[in-house]
Amino acid sequence: MPGGPTILHADLDAFYASVEQLLNPELRGRPTAVGGSARGGVVLAASYEAKRFGVQGGMPGWRAARLCPDLVFVRGHFDQYQRISDHVMDILGDFTPAIQRISIDEAFLDVSGATHLFGPPGVIATRLRERVRTEVGLPISVGAARTKHLAKVASQVAKPDGLVVVEPDDERAFLDPLPVRLMWGVGPVAETQLAGLGIHTIGDLARTPTPALRRLLGRAVGEKLTALALNEDPRRVATSSRARSVGAQSALGRRRPTPELVRAVLGHLAERIATRLRAKGRAGRTITVRVRFAGMESVTRSHTLPAPIATTLGLTEVAESLVWQAITGQEDPEQEISLLAISVSNLSAQQVIQLELPLEPDDPLRPGSHAGAARLALDAQMDAARQRFGRDAVGYLPATLRRAGGAPDTFRELAEHEL
Repeated sequence: MPGGPTILHADLDAFYASVEQLLNPELRGRPTAVGGSARGGVVLAASYEAKRFGVQGGMPGWRAARLCPDLVFVRGHFDQYQRISDHVMDILGDFTPAIQRISIDEAFLDVSGATHLFGPPGVIATRLRERVRTEVGLPISVGAARTKHLAKVASQVAKPDGLVVVEPDDERAFLDPLPVRLMWGVGPVAETQLAGLGIHTIGDLARTPTPALRRLLGRAVGEKLTALALNEDPRRVATSSRARSVGAQSALGRRRPTPELVRAVLGHLAERIATRLRAKGRAGRTITVRVRFAGMESVTRSHTLPAPIATTLGLTEVAESLVWQAITGQEDPEQEISLLAISVSNLSAQQVIQLELPLEPDDPLRPGSHAGAARLALDAQMDAARQRFGRDAVGYLPATLRRAGGAPDTFRELAEHEL
């Protein structure tokens, strides 16, 4: 079988909680939750000691306290997470420049060009784990394999604080007995659907005819999962640092989709996305929304504009229209929703705006129109005020009210796409 296990997936273990235990030695070995409290709020992350009791991120604090009476709640050092993550990524960069950082706490590495310097992939993985532990003080799990998908699965098997190397000749023996939930793209809903067909392991999935999976999960998802179960993954480690899209989402529990709720949530998400776009001098033409209903069904809608936008109100209005299209298109438009998400793609530079001659009707979604330029100027002034006085100093009312609850934006943005 061609190729060796030269793709590594490095994943910091329980990153946010591990950082808190690093900063406060009294927390080490104790069940720790970042965010929330025994009286309420939401747990943002949990240590492995807490996870053993069933505590998970996204869980109400009161429920976490019931599951684990000795749980220690901490507010979180959001200003430290990015700095510590960057230190880890610098260490990985000492072994290879071919790094694809996919979140604040995980990255893919292609070490095919580094084996002559540092040894086989397993040796490289061992050395980088030792350095992260010694120089940063955090545990990191690493999976090494011939493909990206298999490397990520291997790193999950390696957790916590372990290393798994899958040689090409051992791929089927490794994959076949593993549960399907370890696969990229298999969430709780897909896992339940697959179990209905008697598919519980990756081996079961690999032996299932593709047409059956297409009928169950749809053409695209069915074909993708078949390929991954067979370890057919041609994707390489992409080293480009510029993202193709930027997005944000908000979990809602179970809520009726009222106009006030939808406007407030989308305004908050649009503000976070548009602020980051403007900070990088970029704008996007394609706006995509995702609505997840209480039954776990998700619906997406997209719209591509004639010109790229980066204004908060413009993004809010387009997203709002798309979300209501998705909701009213359901058999029961009154059914509860559990998540709203926005992403902006088809990005381009927008350092300056060329103003239009007043020959067409004014349209605030055209950046060069009178209304569009006015909106961009207002956003620029608010960006400047936030930079000087803090992000809560000024904002659009629905988004400002939305910021009052839930996880801090500083925490949310750590896990969202970087530009």
